[in-house]
Amino acid sequence: MIKRILFIFCLFQAVAPYCQTLKGVILDSDNEPIIGAQVLHVKNLEHSHSDDAGLFELKDVRIGDSLRVTHLTYKPTLVIVENVNDELRIEMQDFLISLSEVVISPDENPLYIINQLDLKINPVSSSQDILKQVPGLILGQHAGGGKAEQIFLRGFDIDHGTDLAITVDGLPVNMVSHAHGQGYADLHFVIPELVEGIEFGKGPYYADRGNFNTAGFVEMKTKKKVDNSTIKLELGQFDTRRILGVLDLSRKDQTKTSAYLASEFLFSDGPFESSQDFSRINLVGKYNTQLSESENIQLSASYFTSEWTASGQIPERAVRDGSITRFGAIDDTEGGTTSRINAMLRHKKFFGDNKSITSKFFYSKYDFELYSNFTFFLEDPINSDQIVQREDRNLFGLSSVYEEHFQFDDFFGNFSVGTQLRYDQSKDNELAHTLNRIMTLSQIQFGDVDETNAGVFADVNFSRGDWTLNTGLRFDYFRFQYLDRLASSFSPESNVEGVFSPSVNLFYNHSPDLQFYIKTGKGFHTNDSRVVINNQADVILPSAWGADIGVESKPAKNLFVNTALWYLFSEQEFVYVGDAGIVEPSGSSRRYGIDFSLRYQPLDWILLDADANYTIARAIEEDEGENFIPLAPDLTLSAGAKLNHPSGFYSGLKFRYVDDRPANEDNSIVAIGYGVVDASLGYEWKRLTLGIAIQNLLNTEWNETQFATLSRLQNEEVPVEEIHFTPGTPFFLKGVVSYNF
Repeated sequence: MIKRILFIFCLFQAVAPYCQTLKGVILDSDNEPIIGAQVLHVKNLEHSHSDDAGLFELKDVRIGDSLRVTHLTYKPTLVIVENVNDELRIEMQDFLISLSEVVISPDENPLYIINQLDLKINPVSSSQDILKQVPGLILGQHAGGGKAEQIFLRGFDIDHGTDLAITVDGLPVNMVSHAHGQGYADLHFVIPELVEGIEFGKGPYYADRGNFNTAGFVEMKTKKKVDNSTIKLELGQFDTRRILGVLDLSRKDQTKTSAYLASEFLFSDGPFESSQDFSRINLVGKYNTQLSESENIQLSASYFTSEWTASGQIPERAVRDGSITRFGAIDDTEGGTTSRINAMLRHKKFFGDNKSITSKFFYSKYDFELYSNFTFFLEDPINSDQIVQREDRNLFGLSSVYEEHFQFDDFFGNFSVGTQLRYDQSKDNELAHTLNRIMTLSQIQFGDVDETNAGVFADVNFSRGDWTLNTGLRFDYFRFQYLDRLASSFSPESNVEGVFSPSVNLFYNHSPDLQFYIKTGKGFHTNDSRVVINNQADVILPSAWGADIGVESKPAKNLFVNTALWYLFSEQEFVYVGDAGIVEPSGSSRRYGIDFSLRYQPLDWILLDADANYTIARAIEEDEGENFIPLAPDLTLSAGAKLNHPSGFYSGLKFRYVDDRPANEDNSIVAIGYGVVDASLGYEWKRLTLGIAIQNLLNTEWNETQFATLSRLQNEEVPVEEIHFTPGTPFFLKGVVSYNF
């Protein structure tokens, strides 16, 4: 018996150097790490993925084994292992992107990867188009091009961001206790050509996301470096002009450092009878340097400013009786100005082959002024009901995340723990009654908001065989403070609250082409500080509990299908009524539905997509028939085709549809649905690109945003509640010329 044990021990000692865990790094032709590449052991089908540094580990590897390395945007690479003791260095080459290379895995979101493919084939033309990459998400603009868009997702009227956590390179976009509404998220400081991809998730299942992550989250990622300098000119109807310049500051002989500057200027009168005089300026700079093989620093800064005039929402009755046209206005002095300055420092340090710490420090200076008139002459029959909302904000923040990849016995996975701190200081947060954007008639609210959010989270992935378990836990602490400058006692008041957010997600990978999953978790969004301090809020941190059951599959190598059944319970619905400065709680609610997404690439240069989303959204505490949630979309559809031929020809066609939906609680007022088709066409020849983009190809008459509003016109004795709408863009043609150098 002892001899047998010694023999086995000696045999193990003999083969150990030839069969062990292999460590390696995957790089592109510029010596930059490739993130998310799959390394497949051809013999035993074990696989791994490269991390942010391009590093990977693969167990049970012998000398002579074959590894297949794949990534969506690189040529597949076959590697024969010659040494298991030293780090394996793999270099991959670019090639035309292919859906066939997408591998279904808990480590990667396939739709996120495929949407990167969407952006490469058919680049977006505006920052709001980037959000439309999220399946089932629709947008609406109702106060000129300078105001943040209204967002709809999974049966939520998210307003401008109340239930969707939005970040750009880790910089928070949502504004807490904003002058216009909770979670206001203005993405117009983003230059769309600098976005290389978006990561997104639906539901409250992500421990690192925190506030506003109830319907989901969106993380935009801008380019670390640009391939070349670019100048781009766009000219279109309605006196639309856009100039983009991108200057590559990187030295071609220096692979460890990159830098670029970019600027954008946009002007448009819009299709309205009263000119919007909309203008926007963006300036962006980014610098990256590799301090050592294990340490990286990134600096970024941006400046954004915009001003515009808006025609606002108009009542249907004024169009019916001929008082105004669809593109007319009751009050054409709406509009505003806004600006934002951002600065961020990102530092990442690797410890060994499987540990890292990523730290971020950011600052934003934000200004906002918006004039609106929702009810016209309802409250003030002489001067009208125009209001202004203003604020001057400083936003400070930092985060630090430790991540470690581990393996023991048959288990492997990763562990991350992080801390996040955010401090908002909103000075002169004001709501006032105004006249023609010139005179302040009375102040309704005026004060200073200080809000602090400290959060910690831990997230663990365990994988064994075909199963992966993800568990997460987050705790957030909030301190709300408000100094009411209109109160008789001129002293700040404060309140504190904390909340835990757990999540548990389970994945079963039947094969690289088929995955089943169950996601469960809790999210939340904060209430407005002014409401919390004034004791108007029943719940300070309303929670949302959700669950998803889904399947992701590739029935064919160039076909991807995702289907999910989901449920979400919201502890408290509330609407911030901006013109009154109050929050209207409407009790708890439930939403459930089905999401379906399809991506098909019949040829390497053709990509077809389709998304269908159906939701039932109801208030729980209301009577049957009066429990509809206003403006909650029930059925949304989208479908498109994108062509990018190797000859240089490209084209895109996109259809989106929103069904009729209730505009009030008893569905007696209906927001009419619409279907709109957009198109693009162009040719890329060496460094020169010529193209056209068309919004609303069929010149459909549609309403972009709609509200059930009680209003009174100047000649009316009694108010009327009906649909007030902002008309959607008619046929709009734009030409595009760009040159790379």
